[in-house]
Amino acid sequence: MLALNLRSRRRSHGLSQEELAHRAGIDRTYISALERSVYNASIDVVDRLARELGVEAADLLVRPQPSPRRAVPAEEPRGELAKPEGRKIRKAPNRKAGS
Repeated sequence: MLALNLRSRRRSHGLSQEELAHRAGIDRTYISALERSVYNASIDVVDRLARELGVEAADLLVRPQPSPRRAVPAEEPRGELAKPEGRKIRKAPNRKAGS
């Protein structure tokens, strides 16, 4: 949750990881690790990041809403397999072994 929200909020503010890290007094590699869910952040770090992003700390910890999925048209039901129109299907000749 934190990883997705942090990246989304940072990008919406037009901030690089480096700029956000500088403003929050955190190492840039730590921001990267948080956005990749490598580390869990302490509440103090979440609070500092939230302040720099202009949101409440709780906003960074809220489960993101799922994006609405586009409706995919269902395929039409298919009947029995039909042979293509205008084509005749020939059987291969039977061949006996050794002849």
